[in-house]
Amino acid sequence: MKKKGESKLRIIPLGGLEQIGMNITAFEYEDSIVVVDCGLAFPEDDMLGIDLVIPDVTYLKDNIQKVKGFVITHGHEDHIGALPYVLREVNVPIYATKLTIGLIENKLKEHNLLRSTKRKTIRHGQSINLGAFRIEFIKTNHSIQDAAALAIYSPAGTVIHTGDFKVDYTPVFGDAIDLQRFAEIGKKGVLALMCDSTNAERQGFTMSERTVGRTFDNIFAEHKNTRIIIATFASNVDRVQQIINSAYKYGRKVVVEGRSMVNVITTAAELGYLKIPENTLIDIDHMKNYPDDQMVLVTTGSQGESMAASIHKKVSIKPGDTIIFSSNPIPGNEKAVSKVINELSAKGADVIFSDVHVSGHACQEEIKLIYSLVHPKYAIPVHGEFRHLKAQAGLAENLGIPKENIFIMRSGDVMEMDEESAAITGKVHTGAIMVDGLGVGDVGNIVLRDRQHLSEDGIMVVVLTLEKHSNQLLAGPDIVSRGFVYVRESEDLMGEARIVVEDALDECLNRRVTDWGRIKTVIKDSLGDFVWKRTKRRPMILPIIMEA
Repeated sequence: MKKKGESKLRIIPLGGLEQIGMNITAFEYEDSIVVVDCGLAFPEDDMLGIDLVIPDVTYLKDNIQKVKGFVITHGHEDHIGALPYVLREVNVPIYATKLTIGLIENKLKEHNLLRSTKRKTIRHGQSINLGAFRIEFIKTNHSIQDAAALAIYSPAGTVIHTGDFKVDYTPVFGDAIDLQRFAEIGKKGVLALMCDSTNAERQGFTMSERTVGRTFDNIFAEHKNTRIIIATFASNVDRVQQIINSAYKYGRKVVVEGRSMVNVITTAAELGYLKIPENTLIDIDHMKNYPDDQMVLVTTGSQGESMAASIHKKVSIKPGDTIIFSSNPIPGNEKAVSKVINELSAKGADVIFSDVHVSGHACQEEIKLIYSLVHPKYAIPVHGEFRHLKAQAGLAENLGIPKENIFIMRSGDVMEMDEESAAITGKVHTGAIMVDGLGVGDVGNIVLRDRQHLSEDGIMVVVLTLEKHSNQLLAGPDIVSRGFVYVRESEDLMGEARIVVEDALDECLNRRVTDWGRIKTVIKDSLGDFVWKRTKRRPMILPIIMEA
């Protein structure tokens, strides 16, 4: 028999590091694996046509007999969004708090997975035993309710994973973060702290969500005679609650628009996380029955993505509308958002975007507070791009954690630790799987490269018909182009291109080349060279040969 404590705890992030989103981490001790979160990421600009990106969970599939369950910290897409895809291959129970389970069930319903997935609702302060692990849910604050930090107890030591959090002493709903519990666990000794780094570069404290409520009140008071349209994140239930409070106070009706928004609000209201006074919420079709100064429209699309708010079929922006952007642009989206603000202002709307948002993530002082309460031996910053992780590593060092005990991990790294030592000892396979429509993983880098190519230089299709045995040319070659040049104005170019293809074809047939693959290659090369010389562009060239 092994003595207790001889094995090490292995921590394996399968996604979510060096990026915002796609959070998923495996904790492994001997023959038990517990997975924390299972999120998606939204596609980068160069992922043309991709809807979302999910983590590659090959490691979990290969060790499926060890996997005891998914433990979820909160209900945001970057923590639960990949579950419907991953559960098909790794069907293990899900443990989470009430609202989080409600939001997960919405997803499972859509994917017909409700009956095949075990799920259990856990209260804050409760613990569950999964294999060699005991996991305790600790109350935290975030921009969605029911967020939890996790204390992960293993025979090799305790790890605290904060999930996404902030310290809000006056939350809109429910209790403040349970700082006392962090301190109690810290007193008993914590091996490692995995702390949210999203705002680790920002000094000071994150403001309370309530401050936004006061700002809304002021805006509603100042704009009594206009229609108010508010764009915010669907998942920020507290924000929506404060909008409803202000609307009710000023005698306005609220319309909720956007599928994700309607889903989240319905679930939150059913579970009692959202208090909506009677007759306040109305259907978008009834909007025309009320004057503008009695309307508030809450919509998703605060990121400039398709701007769900302004170009919605049923709502046209008119001069005098007051439009509030109640969210910060996700890094990289600033341009799109600023374009939308300009468009709206040009239509005569009054656009407000300062002081109507606070972050759901801890700034430096709150991160320091958690470190001081928990006193971890090792620090592993999580949730953020490399610069955010590095900023938190700096904070940890300032608080006296030795440099060699601070680890900036990358997705796929295997960290092995116990009381004596901690080190990155290997790597497992990780990656991003792209979801496009109903296809999961069928669009890879090669397809993306083709889409990139098509988007930059377009396509030319060459069609010709050859006789079955003699290879005589019966029809064509015809050239069709899309996204390359405007054909009507480039008839000379297309005529010359056709001659080039004819010459190439004649040459093949004279040399008695019968292999169609070879013929296609010759056509492709000669047409490609001609087009490059004339236009300095390289469209994709697709020769199609038919036989008759």
